[in-house]
Amino acid sequence: MLRIKNLIVIVASLSFLTACTGNSSSGGEQPQYETTKKMVVDILKTDDGKKAITEVLNDDKMKQQVVLESDVVKKSIEETITSDKGKKFWTKLFENPQFSKTFAQSMTEEQKKLTKDLMSDSEYQKSMLEILQNPEITNQMLTVMKSQQFRAHLEKTIEETMNTPMFKAKMSEIVLKAAEEMKSSSGGEKSEGEGEGQGGDQQSKSGEGSSGAGGSQGGGGS
Repeated sequence: MLRIKNLIVIVASLSFLTACTGNSSSGGEQPQYETTKKMVVDILKTDDGKKAITEVLNDDKMKQQVVLESDVVKKSIEETITSDKGKKFWTKLFENPQFSKTFAQSMTEEQKKLTKDLMSDSEYQKSMLEILQNPEITNQMLTVMKSQQFRAHLEKTIEETMNTPMFKAKMSEIVLKAAEEMKSSSGGEKSEGEGEGQGGDQQSKSGEGSSGAGGSQGGGGS
């Protein structure tokens, strides 16, 4: 660890010297600048240099300063998401049922957590009880539920639910499972029927053999 720290100090010092040398415009100092630059590059290419850079970049504070607080990065992300290519990318991505299902599940978990937190809150519980115990609210709810608008809204909600990626994925799983079960059961019935047919043939052949043997014995007796 001490060796890596020393290496970082050396690289920083060389970088400072390189910058100072680079600011000079005289032609005689250009070879010295190139030499120093080559030394820094060579040090960074060594295993210790790579390890030191990796440790620096893995530091959480350094990540925040370099990436999260970079206006260039933020602007690039915003432009990428809001651009036409970005919109097409996200549209195509959400057309994938598996991705849509995973995304919806992640959002569902957050909604469940929020609902549970609210239900556990005493003030929220008290407010809900007061609302539900109010006769006027109850009558209004019954009136709304009996209205044509509510029924239309309910039908629309059911239709939208059936078109959601999670519902489609679940229905696909149910249909595939039912098809596999039907295939397995039909295969079992077919095997059982073949077994019964073979058993009947064997019994028939056995009966014919017994009849033939009886006839032979009768002929011998006469």
